[in-house]
Amino acid sequence: MSEFDIQRELDGAKGRYVIRQDGAEAELTYSVTSPTLVIADHTGVPDVFRGTGAGLALVTRLVADARAEGFKIVPLCPFVNAQRRKHPDWADAFNV
Repeated sequence: MSEFDIQRELDGAKGRYVIRQDGAEAELTYSVTSPTLVIADHTGVPDVFRGTGAGLALVTRLVADARAEGFKIVPLCPFVNAQRRKHPDWADAFNV
């Protein structure tokens, strides 16, 4: 997987992970429902990022942060949920 510079932004109860490249942004948005629960609600990857692994990199970062910070992820976003199913080793990070 390619290395990406993933920024984490939080504004109140809404947050996102974002990769910026050549004026485009790939993002994974989430909502903080409690200190121990985050809902991953949307992943948006523009065409310029297609095939680069950007979407997977965003989900991987979310899982890493969940493990490090002790919160669980509710995978409302279809892409995040699909990645969860492809990576059974991530089960500890999800609340499903």
